[in-house]
Amino acid sequence: MKPIKALALLFFGVCVIAFGVIGARSFFKTRSVEAERGAEATTLTKVDQRILRAMQAIERSPNKSEGYNQLASAYMQKARETGNFSINANADEAINRSLSVEQDNYDGVKLRAKLQLTYHRFAEALNTARRAESLRNDDHDVWGLITDALVELGDYPNAVKSAQKMVDLRPDSSSYARVSYLRSLHGDADGAIYAMSAALKSTDPNDLEGIAWCRVQLGNELMNTGRLEAAERQFDQALHTFPNHHLALQAKARARVAAGDLQAAVAIYEQQQAKSESADVAQALGDVYQQLGREDAARAAYQRFETLERENATIERSWRHMLNYWLDHDQNVQEALNLAKHEYAMRKDIFTCDSLAWALSKNGLMKDAKNRIDEALRTGTKDTRINYHAGIIYNALNATSN
Repeated sequence: MKPIKALALLFFGVCVIAFGVIGARSFFKTRSVEAERGAEATTLTKVDQRILRAMQAIERSPNKSEGYNQLASAYMQKARETGNFSINANADEAINRSLSVEQDNYDGVKLRAKLQLTYHRFAEALNTARRAESLRNDDHDVWGLITDALVELGDYPNAVKSAQKMVDLRPDSSSYARVSYLRSLHGDADGAIYAMSAALKSTDPNDLEGIAWCRVQLGNELMNTGRLEAAERQFDQALHTFPNHHLALQAKARARVAAGDLQAAVAIYEQQQAKSESADVAQALGDVYQQLGREDAARAAYQRFETLERENATIERSWRHMLNYWLDHDQNVQEALNLAKHEYAMRKDIFTCDSLAWALSKNGLMKDAKNRIDEALRTGTKDTRINYHAGIIYNALNATSN
């Protein structure tokens, strides 16, 4: 991979909660009455306060885009902080309002691209980000959005170029984190750790969720290199900085699994599910229950995963997580292959290539599987899952040729 001056972050997970303008106004009025009573004056989070300020801006200037953009951004941050991404549904409405009152306003277009990335509409996001770049090409944030979309579509050479442009414009936490991810994708674990460390050091000290996010990503990279204790320290620090951070909790549970402390992992996952259900957590719970020999609990967790993931797949228009689950459990392998082919037609990132390779192999199409797993390995990735699948596919081909 071509060296990049600095490094980077996937901060495109912005946020939304939910009302549209009329709903926002009624919510604002309700909150105002409660605030007068002192009911919530001391319990509003910073992002809640941002939401209220945005609503006030809309009340003052309903025909200007700024208030709607502020509301969309705050809702997206709320979704990011809580892990409740259904909140994003109404940022969409706020963005629509923004663009309806001021067509092609720059911030509204940029927010549209961010939300499309959140919804995994990567080709649309790339087009929207390019549109934003045509309005203003000196904003490093837009080049970050372009980078994110290109990465997810599998166009890594141009993603590297976009990340470099982002770094050149402004070497900050978001730039460094994106570079870190690109280095990880290209098998440069030490470079990824160095870059994410730089991202952490560059994070705004007032952005506690951003600091926690960086620590989780740094811990993940450390885990990838087998530095389990160092990784878990990062997860613990993330939870200390931003208590109940959903990604940090999941990472902490994975660290406990890696350490053989399955009961602690179960406790974390169960606590998360009780607070806010997640398909990822449901699947992880099923895996841990299975390791513990709790077959009935595992079966129930997997069933819950399928229910929740079907909802996610409809919103994101991506079945990759579901088809990977089916393939790993030798279920619906023909349907999984059909879905994997559909995914591959839309995007060719290394993980989609891997899913198709795995589906082909499960259906006995080993030569085709080799072509796709070769494509998945094209960046030199050290990803454990991809390399595990590669070993199985290559060994199967060698066995049939002997």
